[in-house]
Amino acid sequence: MAYKITDDCISCGACAPECPVEAISEGDDKYVIDADTCIDCGACAESCPVDAPVEA
Repeated sequence: MAYKITDDCISCGACAPECPVEAISEGDDKYVIDADTCIDCGACAESCPVDAPVEA
């Protein structure tokens, strides 16, 4: 399953450069993960200071 970013996101951008498949982009009010591209590796969750990325 792909990860998703919850509303806890503070838009710090820590997750985006950690994604090996570049599935994370900056959205209007928070970062978003493209579920079709995500490989469920968890790198985003490990780098997030507020634990916003969670398994969908």
